[in-house]
Amino acid sequence: MQEFDIAIIGAGPGGYVAAIYGARLGARVALIEKDTEGGTCLNRGCIPTKALIRTTEIYKTLQEANRYGCLADNVRVDYKRAVSRKDRVVGGLVKGVQSLLAKGGVTVLKGSGQLVDAHTIKVIQDGEETLVQAKNMIIATGSEPAQLPIPGATLDFVMDSTQALELEELPESLVIIGGGVIGMEFAFIFGRLGVKVTLIEYLDEVLALLDSDLTQDARRNLRMAGVKLHTGAKVTSMEASPEGGALVHFESVATGEAIPSVKADKVLMAVGRRPFLGDLGVEELGIEIQAKGGGIVVNDLMQTSIRHIYAIGDVTGGMMLAHVASHQAIVAINNIMGQEEHLMDYRAVPNAIFTDPEIATVGLSEKEAEAHGLEIRVGRFPFAGNGKALALGNSRGFVKLIADAETGILVGGGVVGPGATDLIAEITLAVQQGLTAEQVANTIHAHPTLPEAIMEAAWDIGSGALHLAD
Repeated sequence: MQEFDIAIIGAGPGGYVAAIYGARLGARVALIEKDTEGGTCLNRGCIPTKALIRTTEIYKTLQEANRYGCLADNVRVDYKRAVSRKDRVVGGLVKGVQSLLAKGGVTVLKGSGQLVDAHTIKVIQDGEETLVQAKNMIIATGSEPAQLPIPGATLDFVMDSTQALELEELPESLVIIGGGVIGMEFAFIFGRLGVKVTLIEYLDEVLALLDSDLTQDARRNLRMAGVKLHTGAKVTSMEASPEGGALVHFESVATGEAIPSVKADKVLMAVGRRPFLGDLGVEELGIEIQAKGGGIVVNDLMQTSIRHIYAIGDVTGGMMLAHVASHQAIVAINNIMGQEEHLMDYRAVPNAIFTDPEIATVGLSEKEAEAHGLEIRVGRFPFAGNGKALALGNSRGFVKLIADAETGILVGGGVVGPGATDLIAEITLAVQQGLTAEQVANTIHAHPTLPEAIMEAAWDIGSGALHLAD
């Protein structure tokens, strides 16, 4: 029996951050992980996809080199080398996490964790068992790819996102089921690399939770990349094609009429993720589970129904974002260690989508503000009026800021265009700190830079953008 102040099950961006921070505050911490440190995000999600997206960006730039006065002939992609680079990036970051854990004095236990009682965890590895006792526990077991009960979904040609990242060769053709963030990012990866991609989305719009003005350029570029897009469509079944590969049958959601079937080498199921509980023993211990979604119920302190057991990240069934898990980890550790009460605040959570162009949002959208009955003012500024964007040769898109009409306080915003996933940080800070559009507008921004577009959008809420004619 090993005894600790805190035992954490799962070493993803929630679990390993909790372990490092808890140890820094003086706790004896055990971190239990059955796979590789870093979780889905680092090993099978955020990082490897962004490494491959970078390959597509370089490839696209080389294809357009003549626009910049450069000549590049016979440009092609060596996908095996791209995958090898992706693996090196992931490997380097995994070693970095392992080093931080070791230097922090965290005890890492390899194996699957099972809850024995409210203070005891059984760690199982290769048939051997170790018992861990802890005053406090954190469940951070993450999520797994969701599956739809479509006839043929278990056939060999169907992949989830993890398997798609393990491909060593590009398929000639691919059907992607799902037009959310995961499906859209993979559509751009494979479409830009020359794969014949068909994307099928049940709803009438891809990235349906976003305001449509933020997604129109992504839809346009998706089609320019050769991706065939079917929205308002439902996959009814899949079967093996006589010539090999898959034959995907689907129909219109609105009318039920069949749409001509699509043949493809592979099918990627990208319909979201679901909390992963496995054989953890949560329900047997009496921890409350959500009736819808299957996540662990937590309060704003990140406590479960058993107050010394906390849960963070995707397993709670909320916002399934790595940075949310990491912040929840900090909230949980602060409360475990008796710091001044910390509550999890979801009002200013940035969302970064690595399509082409990039899209990023934070706070309330126009749709949400309208649903809340909030009177708002919206400021916009196009990158076509930004000197840095024009110099980059990437001036499509815009910045949008949303402010409370009465107070001028920023309640949300979005960026679509160059550097969107980086630019959202400034808007997030403004929303988090309750800044007004006037305060952002009166903040000096360096010239020439992309963030000037944020300043101009803030001016647009007031007297009007300075570098935009009426």
